[in-house]
Amino acid sequence: MNNTIAIKENIYWIGVNDRRTHIFENYWPLPKGVAYNSYVIIDEKIVVIDTVERSHMDDYLENLRTVLQGRPVDYLIINHMEPDHSGSIKALLCHYPELTIIGNAKTFPMLQNYYGIHNNLLEVKEGDSLAIGKRTLNFYMVPMLHWPETMVTYIPGDNIIFSGDIFGAFGTLDGGIFDDQSDLDYLEEEISRYYSNIVGKYGIPAQTALKKLGTLPLNMLCATHGPIWRSHISDIIAKYDKWSKYETDEGVIIAFSSMYGHTEQMADTIGRFLAEKGIKKIRIHDTSKTHPSYIINDIFRYKGVILGSCAYNGGIFPTMETLLNELENMGIKNHYLAYFANKTWGGGAIPRFKTFAEKIKWEIIAEPSEATGTMKPSDMEQCQTIAQAMAKKLKTN
Repeated sequence: MNNTIAIKENIYWIGVNDRRTHIFENYWPLPKGVAYNSYVIIDEKIVVIDTVERSHMDDYLENLRTVLQGRPVDYLIINHMEPDHSGSIKALLCHYPELTIIGNAKTFPMLQNYYGIHNNLLEVKEGDSLAIGKRTLNFYMVPMLHWPETMVTYIPGDNIIFSGDIFGAFGTLDGGIFDDQSDLDYLEEEISRYYSNIVGKYGIPAQTALKKLGTLPLNMLCATHGPIWRSHISDIIAKYDKWSKYETDEGVIIAFSSMYGHTEQMADTIGRFLAEKGIKKIRIHDTSKTHPSYIINDIFRYKGVILGSCAYNGGIFPTMETLLNELENMGIKNHYLAYFANKTWGGGAIPRFKTFAEKIKWEIIAEPSEATGTMKPSDMEQCQTIAQAMAKKLKTN
């Protein structure tokens, strides 16, 4: 079956869908799968842009052969070295051993360390160009989006940018490969979750890249995951601009860890008081059931964060510890924070929350509440105080 699609005259998508992999980077859930996008340009020279994850290289190579009709590959451009995009390089070299690999100075040490490849390399720098016939390719460096070697490839005239992981999305391409052929409502969470989970740590580099790429006329954004953007380019750029500035909407994430239901009872109570104060966007997550991927995604959306945990072996519950570690690592900015805890005989959660608050540097809007077992009237009052302080802060700002 021919799984190649022309995206422009003599430019083809030769990607693959992956519905079998359950977790991305061995951590992030993939309930809707993922697509690996690769592209080929047919001109006086044949140029392949990125490859695919190695488990799909047989289908990928068949797609490439269908397009090439017996011609050899002259150049392989590596915009990003992560193995879901570089995993088929060695197989590609087996079939086309004379091709030249294009990357930047930070690409080639990774290429050597991953695959032992060190021959037929062409280094490009910021603003360099490569004439391939009727078309010319321009190269721009976008380091730390989300690896240090990341770059993008741009075709002036066609105004197409091959953006690597930038503007990507989780989710397979079910039928169409373009944004205007896709159900973007269905993919909405996978688009934002991809940003928050994969790119979210790198807000400042994202802003730098957006300013640089914003000077280029754009008719098409071709990422290595998710749909090709041609009709909603301004929309996806606006989303990246908002997310990378850590701009949020009015709403509250309540994430809790509970063994016997007492901490959950506090979370529900805080949620009800928030609703009474007019907060509608309330998302309550049990960290034992909800993967941090989804909680982090919601935190990128909404300004208020309220965290709660039971005590566990003199410390905080393990799944809450995982969430705190993720948030500390990502360094998400510009949120309001409150926290609460529950214990039976000894505490443990409150000191860890305090350490988290000091590291994350979010504005704390209320004193913490710590209950012992089932909620008492005084505990309910403290939960109400947290909810009222958060609602007031959100409504005021």
